Amino acid sequence: MDKQRRLRGITILSVVAASAGMLFVAPGAALAAPPSSDITVSTTSLQRGETFTVTETLYNPQDFTVVGAKAALYGKETPITDVVDVVSCDVACGVLGSSLRAGVGDLAPGASATVAFTLKVKDTAPAGSVTLQDQFVGDNFSFETLDGPAVTVTPATDSADIGVSLAAAPTGVLSSEITYTITAKNTGPATATGVKLQATLPSGLQYSKSSSCTASGRTVTCTIASLPANGTAKASFSARAGLLTIGTLTTTAQRQASSPTDPNAANDKASRSCHAVTSLLISC
Repeated sequence: MDKQRRLRGITILSVVAASAGMLFVAPGAALAAPPSSDITVSTTSLQRGETFTVTETLYNPQDFTVVGAKAALYGKETPITDVVDVVSCDVACGVLGSSLRAGVGDLAPGASATVAFTLKVKDTAPAGSVTLQDQFVGDNFSFETLDGPAVTVTPATDSADIGVSLAAAPTGVLSSEITYTITAKNTGPATATGVKLQATLPSGLQYSKSSSCTASGRTVTCTIASLPANGTAKASFSARAGLLTIGTLTTTAQRQASSPTDPNAANDKASRSCHAVTSLLISC
C-alpha cells in the first residue's frame, strides 16, 4: 500500500512538473521579438502608371534609443528609384540616392513605428520582377537590410509603345536635297491607331516633297492609320537646302499623337544632323 502511494505521488509530481515546464516554455515562444523592419504591399502585380502602397514597420530591439529613425526602401535587382515615383507618405519622405527614406523621429527601446509609402510605377519602369528590400536606418545605429516581397511590373494591356527613329541621306551627288525617313515601331502590347509623326526642319532647309507626308512651313506631318504590336512603318520626305545654306543642319522627328496611351515617352523623339559645306555638298 505504501509503495502504491509513493508511485501515485511520483506520477502526480511528474505531471505537475511537465505542466510547469510547458507553462514556462510557451510564453517565451509567443513573445519572440519582431524583425527590425518588415514590409507589406497592397499588390504584387503592377502595371506601368499604376499606384500602390508599401507599408513598412520598424521595431527597435536594442536597449538604447535609435536617434533619427528612418524607414528605408530599396529594389534588389533594379534600383527602386528606376521603378517608382513617390506620390505621398504619411510622414516626411523622399529620395536618397537609389533608396526611398521616411523619417519617424527617435525610437526608444522596444518601440515601433509604421510608414505608408504611396508609390506610382513609372511609365519607363522595366518590365519584370523586383524584390523590395527594407531597412531600419538611424543616425546612431542601422540594422541589416532584409528582403521583402517581390513585385512584378507589366506594361498596361491597353497601351501601345511607339518608338521613333530618324535616318537622313543626301538625295544624290552634288544635290541640295536631303531625304529623311522616319521609322515608327510599335512594341505593344496593343495595336496603335491614329499615329501622327512630326518632323521639324532647321533654318536653312525647306520641305520639298513626299508621297506620304504633308508640310506647313518647316513642320512636316506624317500619319499612320494603324500599326499592330511588333509592327514597323516608315514615312519619307525630302527637304532642300537654300543657296547660302552652310553648317550643321539638325532635324528632329517625334510622335505627336497615337491611341491608346503610349506608356514610354523616352523613345518618342529622334534627331539627325547633316553638315552642309555648300548647298550642293552635304553629308549626313
